[in-house]
Amino acid sequence: MPVPTCRGETVSSPTPFEPDQTDLAILNVLQDDLPLVSRPWNKIAEQLGITETDILGRMQRLEEAGIIRGISPVLDSCHLGLHAATLVALRVPEERVNEIASIISSYPEVSHNFKRDHEYSLWFTIAAQNGEEIQRVLHEILDRTGISASDALDLPTVKKIKIDVRFSFLPAQSGEVPHGSD
Repeated sequence: MPVPTCRGETVSSPTPFEPDQTDLAILNVLQDDLPLVSRPWNKIAEQLGITETDILGRMQRLEEAGIIRGISPVLDSCHLGLHAATLVALRVPEERVNEIASIISSYPEVSHNFKRDHEYSLWFTIAAQNGEEIQRVLHEILDRTGISASDALDLPTVKKIKIDVRFSFLPAQSGEVPHGSD
């Protein structure tokens, strides 16, 4: 049976899965930097007191349950030459949200695109080398969608304050889990 996800997608209902304490410890550790060693999963497994096979199996179950979407680096856009960013909000008629969101998401300069229950219903971020490039992309999006500039909020980044997201899945502790804990 299809169910909506927190990202607004509809997916087939996954097999019911309730993460245990070891799974939660794995999720906590996966939010940290991956060790740059030849066998990072083995190193993380050792830290948690489980085997490499166990951690890989648990990660696969977490992925199948839709809890882990992927494992990827967090990049610093400035070090890649993207020195400008903006948050844009658009006032979009409900019947055009999917169409316009699809156009916005087709741009490589757009990293996030969210529908909100708000007068300005689509919010997205643009990153580029400079402000002129951001304005070029934004104006192209407005032209392609037919959205008026008066229906757009352009909120350029003035200062990065926090760009990291961490969720705490276990009470404050050492992060270790008793061997084989479920």
